[in-house]
Amino acid sequence: MGAGGRRVTPKRGIPGATAVHHVAYTVPDLDQAVEFFIEVIGADLAYLQDSVRDPEGDWMTRKLDVDAAATARIAMLRLGPVSNLELFEYTAPDQRRQLPRNSDWGGHHLAIHVADVDAAAAYLRAQPGVRVLGDPETITDGPIAGDRWVYFVTPWGMQMELINLPPGLPYEQRTDVRLYLPQSPWSSCQERHE
Repeated sequence: MGAGGRRVTPKRGIPGATAVHHVAYTVPDLDQAVEFFIEVIGADLAYLQDSVRDPEGDWMTRKLDVDAAATARIAMLRLGPVSNLELFEYTAPDQRRQLPRNSDWGGHHLAIHVADVDAAAAYLRAQPGVRVLGDPETITDGPIAGDRWVYFVTPWGMQMELINLPPGLPYEQRTDVRLYLPQSPWSSCQERHE
């Protein structure tokens, strides 16, 4: 009970949570992935940690839920004004080496908001090893009518998406919840922070 005998309803969710700090992906070759995210996507490398392991104990199992003999290399990148991306390269005795499809449990993709999906897709088509999956499409009905998007695949098979969500989407008429939409290109955000 709160002050005055009123019932206090606890706020839902994790106490003290403020934002998503980063998303993380395991990649087959950390050097290749870091180079791709820096040179092709436009990320900035914050740090590289070359060896995470516990040769004498089970720390890797207890803390990361991987085989105790696993080792990892880790890179943390800044991806635009509000996103951090962590990349892992593991070696482990029981490692599965197939990337999940979007339809598989654990399937995933990383979506990058761009000002012009067609221009971004054309740029990616010119990058070695990148596959753009068809032509960009615009959603014509439903809660995100007006969304323009296309998927692409990195040289090592990671699925990603280019997306442009214009303001004033139909879903906004039914809720006060708003999706985060970046307003400035990464380059202008980087200039402001330097």
